[in-house]
Amino acid sequence: MSKPSIPKGTRDFGAEEMRRRNYIFETIRSVFALYGFEQIETPAMEQLTTLTGKYGVEGDRLLFKILNSGDYKAGIDAETFTEESPAALAARLCDRGLRYDLTVPFARYVVMHRNELTFPFKRYQMQPVWRADRPQKGRYREFYQCDADVIGTDSLMPEVDFVYMIDEVFRRLDLRTTLLLNNRKILAGIAEVIKAPDRLAQLTICMDKLDKTSVEAVLADLVESGFDPDSLEPVRKVLTLEGSNRDKVTTLRQLLADSEIGLKGLEELEYVLDHVDTSDLMTDLTFSPSLARGLDYYTGAILEVKSLDAPMGSISGGGRYDNLTGIFGLDGVSGVGISFGAERIYDIMLSLGKFETAMAPEERIIIVNFGEEELQKLLPIARQLRQAGLPTEVYPSADKMKKQLSYANSRGCRYVIIAGSQELSDGKVSIKDMTLGTQQECPLEEIVSRLRESLSVGH
Repeated sequence: MSKPSIPKGTRDFGAEEMRRRNYIFETIRSVFALYGFEQIETPAMEQLTTLTGKYGVEGDRLLFKILNSGDYKAGIDAETFTEESPAALAARLCDRGLRYDLTVPFARYVVMHRNELTFPFKRYQMQPVWRADRPQKGRYREFYQCDADVIGTDSLMPEVDFVYMIDEVFRRLDLRTTLLLNNRKILAGIAEVIKAPDRLAQLTICMDKLDKTSVEAVLADLVESGFDPDSLEPVRKVLTLEGSNRDKVTTLRQLLADSEIGLKGLEELEYVLDHVDTSDLMTDLTFSPSLARGLDYYTGAILEVKSLDAPMGSISGGGRYDNLTGIFGLDGVSGVGISFGAERIYDIMLSLGKFETAMAPEERIIIVNFGEEELQKLLPIARQLRQAGLPTEVYPSADKMKKQLSYANSRGCRYVIIAGSQELSDGKVSIKDMTLGTQQECPLEEIVSRLRESLSVGH
């Protein structure tokens, strides 16, 4: 029999890993709540019609599709199976897929529940998503996203809040980051300036590679993609912009002087810069005019966060999407959101040793089992400790003391309660501190108060 395994790009999480992951989730959740966001959830699978066409060609390719229930081959002849393209065949065999992100399902949710919602609607969502990608460091096929979105307002104040929220999350997690900011309208303006407004998608795909390659390589890629080499000087100027955020805005205002949409993008970006006090930020806020984020539904602000201390891709990002609900039949509803990549944040914190300093050790109590006679008197004590909010377990069998203490040590138990029949008859127990290696007697009536005090002092 072959050994059991799990699919590539997925992972099991043990108890210690879950404790660390929950620390990240609770940190993000607390910041979401601090800014007035409420939690919702959507199904793991959606109709394929909901998902396809929302993420661009590359996104559609990475969708996990689910075979129709029952005889999914019914009505399809053998010739179709052999001659039809994989994409066309999948469309006939599958009508559902695993969600690719949380934003498109959220837009679908808003349209379906619009009569129940109060706008602007602020929601957060923390659930797994799936992508049929090639697994590599920091990139998984199943991973969690932690999203917050505001929908139903044209105000740019949510963008300002998101800058502060991102900063607060990474401040609490003690991670140094840089927050890159751009606006999709600025990119559209650049496309207009080079006389290629209908080729915005290809332009942004090439420009977005700047963080991984050189300016010359990006320009060569554009030429290879069919752009006129004589028209690309404005793109070169954008890719080589230096100076402060304000300096970049000033230069681009001249470059985009003839583009109404480009100037609108600069105006929106300046609003965010004007309303964010960078002296209050721990993160480095940088205007990056080549940033595109690659998703077709962005129409305004674009945000992306990267770690300054670990070689990793984006660990948070988002942007404004003015027309996403329109594709589901609800026009004129603007939205903006951000997402935190919990998996990458976990990997960075683990590599930097952040969990050891950020998380207090779990304080558990274990009661040694000497047999049924002693258990009758110790079980009520265990209940009292739990009622006092102290995590307590009773060792399940009367094994040798060495084995029980070894178990307590491996479980990270701070205190072990030891009481044989004679000690219980005398109305007392012994409390062993596994950290200090000390042991002292304690009257039964004082055990709850003494352990509660000891554990609170430890924190």
